[in-house]
Amino acid sequence: MNKLIYEQPLNEKTRSYLRLEYLANQLQSNLVQDHQHRCFYPLFSLCELTERCDYQIEIIKDIDKQLQQLTHWQNQNNTDKQQLTDLIDRLKDARKYLIHYQRPGQILKQDRFLSALRQRFGMPGACCNFDLPQLHFWLAKPFDVRLQEYRTWIAHFDCLLTPIKLLLELTRQTTHYTDETAIAGFYQGNSEQALSLIRVKLDAAQGCYPTISGNRNRYAIHFVGFEQQKHSDQTIDFMLATCR
Repeated sequence: MNKLIYEQPLNEKTRSYLRLEYLANQLQSNLVQDHQHRCFYPLFSLCELTERCDYQIEIIKDIDKQLQQLTHWQNQNNTDKQQLTDLIDRLKDARKYLIHYQRPGQILKQDRFLSALRQRFGMPGACCNFDLPQLHFWLAKPFDVRLQEYRTWIAHFDCLLTPIKLLLELTRQTTHYTDETAIAGFYQGNSEQALSLIRVKLDAAQGCYPTISGNRNRYAIHFVGFEQQKHSDQTIDFMLATCR
């Protein structure tokens, strides 16, 4: 078996970003494999989230904060100036794109086909062809034709998802993994600096998974045996990254 990475956000903003990143990854998987009607679930979830919350202002604040920090590092010695320049350019491009952001859910609401599907998708088993004959018709199209239409729909989210993925990438790069040991299946730690994300890398062969709780300065990790579905009393070796 392989090593799995578990992530736990320590504030609501990071929690929201991770949810959006997860849905963005699902959208991308639908571009490489035909998931039939299941391709609409992440699309409609993103519509729901972006209608409910306006992420634009918060993301721009985070981009500006990162730009300030990266510009400061660019003036320091012993830094990879080319890598910093590339990151700064990516952030500036994302910021420029985001300024003209319109809520994608509102735009896609005007699509009568998507609106009809979205009303039904929340109902169990409601994707039958007698419920949604238009879906039955659409799924009969060649995959490359459906793919082109799907790309058009998800492109409305690019201005939002591109900076979020970049910001999370930078968050994960604020630290490196260290080898740690949980005695009797428990580990706790603290930090003088405010943390936003805890990452645990664990070999699946150990037969357990972590449940992580905490706040920006303190956190605790309990390891749970998968087969027993209860707290493990074993000594667990794992890798830990505490991201700011």
